[in-house]
Amino acid sequence: MKKKPKRRRVNRRRSGTSVRWRPHWARLLLSSLVLLLLVIVGYSLYLGKTVRVKFDGQRWAEPARVFARPLELYVGAPVTADQLQAELEFLGYRKVRAVDAPAQWSRNGNRFALHTRAFRFWDGEAVAQSVVLETGNDGVLGLVGRDNGREVDLLRLEPALVGSIYPAHSEDRVLVRREELPESLVQALLAVEDRRFFEHAGIDLRGIARALVANIRAGGAVQGGSTLTQQLVKNFILTPERSLVRKLNEAWMALIVESRYGKDEILEAYANEIFLGQDGGRAIHGFGLAAHFYFQRPLSELRLHEVSLLVGLVKGASFYNPRRHPERALERRNLVIRQMQQQGFIDAAQADAAIARPLGVTAAGGRGLQRVPGFIDLVRRQLRRDYREQDLTSVGLRIFTTLDPWVQRQAVDALASRLERVEKARGIEAGSLQGAVVVAATQSGEVQALVGGRDAGYAGFNRALDAVRPIGSLVKPAVYLAALSRPERFTLTSRVEDRPVDMALPGGQRWQPRNYDREVHGPVMLHEALARSLNLATIDLGMSVGLDEVKATLQALGVEREILAYPSLLLGALSLSPFDATQVYQVLAAGGFRAPLQAIREVLDADQQPLQRYPLSVVQVADPRAVFLLNRNLVEVTESGTARALRGLLPGIEVAGKTGTTNDLRDSWFAGFAGDRVALAWVGRDDNASSGLTGAQGALPVWADLMRRLAARSIQLLPPSGVEYHWVDREGRLSAEHCDGVVAFPYIAGSQPRQRAACGDTRNEGGFWRGLFD
Repeated sequence: MKKKPKRRRVNRRRSGTSVRWRPHWARLLLSSLVLLLLVIVGYSLYLGKTVRVKFDGQRWAEPARVFARPLELYVGAPVTADQLQAELEFLGYRKVRAVDAPAQWSRNGNRFALHTRAFRFWDGEAVAQSVVLETGNDGVLGLVGRDNGREVDLLRLEPALVGSIYPAHSEDRVLVRREELPESLVQALLAVEDRRFFEHAGIDLRGIARALVANIRAGGAVQGGSTLTQQLVKNFILTPERSLVRKLNEAWMALIVESRYGKDEILEAYANEIFLGQDGGRAIHGFGLAAHFYFQRPLSELRLHEVSLLVGLVKGASFYNPRRHPERALERRNLVIRQMQQQGFIDAAQADAAIARPLGVTAAGGRGLQRVPGFIDLVRRQLRRDYREQDLTSVGLRIFTTLDPWVQRQAVDALASRLERVEKARGIEAGSLQGAVVVAATQSGEVQALVGGRDAGYAGFNRALDAVRPIGSLVKPAVYLAALSRPERFTLTSRVEDRPVDMALPGGQRWQPRNYDREVHGPVMLHEALARSLNLATIDLGMSVGLDEVKATLQALGVEREILAYPSLLLGALSLSPFDATQVYQVLAAGGFRAPLQAIREVLDADQQPLQRYPLSVVQVADPRAVFLLNRNLVEVTESGTARALRGLLPGIEVAGKTGTTNDLRDSWFAGFAGDRVALAWVGRDDNASSGLTGAQGALPVWADLMRRLAARSIQLLPPSGVEYHWVDREGRLSAEHCDGVVAFPYIAGSQPRQRAACGDTRNEGGFWRGLFD
């Protein structure tokens, strides 16, 4: 009997288990893949949204640009050859042998050839012009077109860009469009940063491999592996963190950027975002700003060797800083040029010529566009005062100011050089003295210069605006104006008593002021008391006029700070900033008309439309007749009084002014006016210790140096209607011209002395002076 074959035993438990688990693992794997895909898609959407928010919105908050006043040239304009050259250099114009393009100039003696830039002013567009200009001692002698030889009635140079008012993040930019990028700049970027920019999709594996080989061969980093798009993502969107995750995000987002935006748009964003330097607390982003920061001219005017330097800074703006490390910068620049040659962008002759050029960066680095931080501080404050806050939040504002670069430069140099000389001459510790200068146009009140310290490029404590110090005898003209405004009581020849003062003060103390010379002079004429700055006589006069009247006069002259009507006010117990005090003297210089000191002419928004401002008006605040008498007295101050040193410092120039000195010689002041300018100088110490200087020893020489540098002209004081001159003897009696010791004094009509001297017939002399001066 045949045996039945044994059935093969099957392990059903094992087989069943395998059958049950295969679908489970498959489902798990599929679920994981789906989840991973969802994560990838979700993360891609997140990255895409991040890219879109940054690129589609407002990419950069462009700061407001602050411009100086434009220099206007015409036959007869009071502009010297040296001033014109300084102006052109300040504008960044290039000196050449033959002028053939905008922003170029040449000079042969007093004859200039120059080609201006086109510029859009607040009142219209100005086209570029090419002219020939000749200057002389009295200003511009001739101005004709270079092409046609026709006379040019008016040539207005574009205003210099002197600063920016930044957004909160303290980044600055001069935005440029793709079509404004020089072709040489694009070529240099492609040569050293991303050769296949127009071919890859955001990342370039071939470029990474090529850069690795090149760097190994060179023994150092000569090429980078990141594309321009990756660099843009890193700088514009991501943080500078160094990690694998950040690098993966960078590559991923670069692909997203390339898929959504065109190459030209990416290149434009890169050119405006790339970091190229540091200016104190301000980051220099973009080639547009870097051109101004390193070369003080627009990007469009840079040449091959200059463009190559900027591109070289992409690798490391601090390491290759051309001002701190010129050898490194030169080597890096030349490498960029050779790379451009190897890529066929330029030929050998162009490369050799570019390499032979020096770096060419300006020496005024560190300040960049913020050339006048003290003046910009004033602009910022007056913007808040004169314009609506909601109007100032818009981006791209263009602020046209009253700053005169030539006057500003002279003020800066006069203050710094004179303080150094004073310290050396008097054995004062070097650098311990500080100062401030304010210069304004007499009639309009336009601030032409403002210096907040001897280091004018330092944006620190602005002494011109914030050093609120006692003004000493600078207050005295207000006391005398209050008196002269009452011609029935006071004239320049009235007698005042220079006698001891002893007043009781609260708390049982006594106020016993003295004259600077410690002498008591008895009865003196009013004009002599001011000329000699006699304290005791001034107190006598001020108390006769009344403290409330003196206070009202100061307020009318523009003092807005608190004034305490105490007797000490008459000697300068009033604290003002140099800017505040300049306002007072502007009114005197303008014959009693107060024009608020202003730094802003016009503000345009991004659409070139002017912003509305709160109105500023010129107001008559003092009797012009009384002001004229006072100003004649202030001329006497500079000719024979406390400021008589000006005769030697400014020979042949008639000026009006007043010195000021405070207790313990802490503050040295001088304010005055000449020609069509009013100016004030203050000298002292930041720690409020004694400077050891009177007003005539510290501030006056600064003021004189400034006026000499500006070639100041004598003031023209013409008596207003209602003022007559009369001959007066030493006793203040009416006399005649032929008599001995007589002086012609101005009087408000009807206020001349009634007592007559024995010498001469004085009945008709008033008519003579009226006819001569009216």
